Amino acid sequence: MRLIISLLLLSSFCSCRNDKNIPDVSKINPVLSTRRFEKELFSIDTNKLSPQLDRLLARFPSFGENFLTTILNTDPKWPADSAAAYVNGFISTYRNVYDTAQLIFDDFSPYEKQIKESLRFVKYYFPEYKIPRTIITYIGPLDGFGDILDEDAFIIGLQHHLGKKFSGYQTAWLQETYPLYISNRFEPGTIVINCMKNIVNDMYPEKNEDKSLLIQMVEKGKRLYMLHKLIPDAEEYSLIGYSPLQLKESYQHEAIIWDMFIQNNLLQSIDNNVIKNYIGESPKTQELGEASPGNIGSFAGWQIVKKYMDKKTGTSLHELMGTDPEIIFQEAKYKP
Repeated sequence: MRLIISLLLLSSFCSCRNDKNIPDVSKINPVLSTRRFEKELFSIDTNKLSPQLDRLLARFPSFGENFLTTILNTDPKWPADSAAAYVNGFISTYRNVYDTAQLIFDDFSPYEKQIKESLRFVKYYFPEYKIPRTIITYIGPLDGFGDILDEDAFIIGLQHHLGKKFSGYQTAWLQETYPLYISNRFEPGTIVINCMKNIVNDMYPEKNEDKSLLIQMVEKGKRLYMLHKLIPDAEEYSLIGYSPLQLKESYQHEAIIWDMFIQNNLLQSIDNNVIKNYIGESPKTQELGEASPGNIGSFAGWQIVKKYMDKKTGTSLHELMGTDPEIIFQEAKYKP
């Protein structure tokens, strides 16, 4: 069973395609439908909760049990009435979250359309990959899971897509799990990017233990490059989780960023504490100042991969993802 979770990344889309390298995928028609678990859950008559909950779980045989035990953290050993009482408490506590989600996502079809469009590109580049056929939306704890890729479904946690100004994201207790620099990305447009990010991770699980910073930077760059191919209308800043200004200034200071890695002899470091400073989530890159974004190593790795692919125009995405990062770095001859 595959279970892949993505919590981050803001998305934005332009209305047209100017890149002549974007393939025509109009004849690829993936089957995709949406089921609204949260609408059924929050419509339950709480006076008849136990039998209605049983019927709901029966309609969602795989996700329903995972929702109870994994997302809500109920104990499978609990008696049925105890589990029902716990769910009742959740419904009561999260009613305002549900109401906000319904204002934004009463009609989910625009998001289904975006996901379906990206699935066309998945099938174009990876025709043998088994794509999901279902979207299941749900409401879960704000400090819990977000978007998940399960056996045959995209599972979308709407509680992480209510817009950065949603009051629940501003609370101190939530910021212990998701500080503002992360929850600022909890926008509706995140949905399709998280779905495709999970597909990338499903196809190519990360195996970077004990690898140098350079190797991990290039690996991150490969994933960003592939992600953009699957969502070609997305703005670059949305894929890496920067603001538009942060991405603009990263390009303006690209040479300074690269020089930081070279001058400090960082590329061959295998110190996890060093590595996470440059390819992990953080509000800024210390050496580059308060306005700089975190995860700057992924930005640099992305530029290396783009340079490599500019030179290797016949390389498929599958070939790129299987290419040794050291080879990519050596042949890219990246020097901003």
